[in-house]
Amino acid sequence: MSRPLRVLEIRSVRGTGGGPEKTILLGAAQADASRYQVTVCYLRDARDEVFGIDRRASVMDVDYVEVVERHSMDVSVWPALRRLVRDRQIDIVHSHEYKTDLLAFLLSRWDGVRILATVHGWTGHTLKERRLYYPADKRLLARFPRLVAVSSEIKRELVRHGATPELITVVLNGIDHRAFCRDRSRESQCRSMWNLHPGDLVLGAVGRLEPQKRFDVLVDVFGQLFAADPRLRLLIAGEGSLRPALEQQIRARGLDKVCRLVGQISDMSAFHHALDLFVQSSDYEGTPNSVLEAMAFGTPVVATSAGGTAELVSHGVHGLIVPTNQPDRLRRAIDQAFKSGGETRERAARARHRIEGELSFEARMRAVEAIYDELMRGPDQRVAA
Repeated sequence: MSRPLRVLEIRSVRGTGGGPEKTILLGAAQADASRYQVTVCYLRDARDEVFGIDRRASVMDVDYVEVVERHSMDVSVWPALRRLVRDRQIDIVHSHEYKTDLLAFLLSRWDGVRILATVHGWTGHTLKERRLYYPADKRLLARFPRLVAVSSEIKRELVRHGATPELITVVLNGIDHRAFCRDRSRESQCRSMWNLHPGDLVLGAVGRLEPQKRFDVLVDVFGQLFAADPRLRLLIAGEGSLRPALEQQIRARGLDKVCRLVGQISDMSAFHHALDLFVQSSDYEGTPNSVLEAMAFGTPVVATSAGGTAELVSHGVHGLIVPTNQPDRLRRAIDQAFKSGGETRERAARARHRIEGELSFEARMRAVEAIYDELMRGPDQRVAA
């Protein structure tokens, strides 16, 4: 093309969002403007009082727009999106969850744009999502010309619902290894932010306080470990609907002095510099950005095999991976990580090395940009999945 390719990334989310927001915003900020002009558009519910994507986009100097909806079924977003596509002369609409998947599909029919969806997974837990929205989304995605799955597990689920395997490319999430790196000289200062002492052994976890993260399991496992070693501490970063229930669980087990919900963390670097071990307890994930961040910071990882986690972390090589829904295995892996310090540090170093190479954000961007180029060449010039 004689001009840069124009991409519209669209997504709908409430609150501060999650891992996909980091990927979308960083991708837009780091795109080569001479080849790709990326506009990020979020559908923002007017009733959402804690929405924070706009502030993050401003800090990153991203071309960002919002389409405000009065409620989740507000049809006025449709003409607003069509105007945006026409005014920006958009070539490709890139969607990221079930609502914007449908809108992208309709825009391809009405306005002739090419479409691509990145499938981060189906993490909601409401009955309507599980019984209606997610099954419909999977069937709709089978009609897209190209799909990006953030894990092989998600690709298999798409194929089960009719998508053509050759049209799905697995692209693991990546991370900016230059922005996420450890500085050992900061550790003491960062630990003091949470009143941690030099002899404390600190476990950390990050994620929305929602059912699929299984922080309730992590709290129980931590309680068992703490009973054997009172030096242990647990910090859980994030917000969500389960905060009251988790607070009650922590108090009921007498852990309120050593287990803390620290809320939404804006400085993830400071958080990781306070940790000795990162733990993921989820029973469902796409490709977890929180694990990538731990790997980049050199924080040793113990994680469940949920979603694409085992594609990021090879068991025994970059960290310790245990099956989902097996608390005893998770407890033993955490205990092993602390007791075998030298091996744990070696795994963390290998994880960091992997982040600098195949899991760098640059590698992810090149893979997605290749799909953009393919879409503009036409269906007969497909890149192999």
